[in-house]
Amino acid sequence: MLDTLVLMTSHKTAQTMKPATAAKKLGVYLEATPAEFREGVVSRTELNALQTDPPEWLQELRRNGPHPRPVVAAKLGVSISGLARGGVTEALTTEQIDALKKEAPEWLQQERATQAEVRKEAVRIKEKNAARDDRQA
Repeated sequence: MLDTLVLMTSHKTAQTMKPATAAKKLGVYLEATPAEFREGVVSRTELNALQTDPPEWLQELRRNGPHPRPVVAAKLGVSISGLARGGVTEALTTEQIDALKKEAPEWLQQERATQAEVRKEAVRIKEKNAARDDRQA
C-alpha cells in the first residue's frame, strides 16, 4: 500500500511525442529535419520552444522546404487528394511549388476549380444552417 502511495505521488514524466508527430505539428517534412530531431523524442516543452523561437534550420525548412504534402496542397490551393490525382506524391520545395504555379498545368487548374467549388458549397451549407438555426430560435 505504501509503495502504491509513493508511486502515485512521484513526479510526472514530461509528455513526449515521436519526431513524426512533432514534424507534423511544426508543418515540416520529417526527412528534411536534422538527424538529432529525427532520432530522438520531442517533449511538449521542446515543441513549444520550437514554435515560439524557431531555430535557423526550422525557419529555413518553412521558408524553402521541402514541404510535406499538406503544406504543398495549401500553397497550391488544392486538396491532398488533388495533389495525388495530379501525380504529386513527393515533398516539394518552395521553388518547385512556384514553378508549378507558373506552369499552371491542366490538372492544377482543374483541382483549384474543384477546391473553389468545395469552399463555396461549404459556405452555402453554413449559411443555410445559420438561417435554419435563426428560424428555430
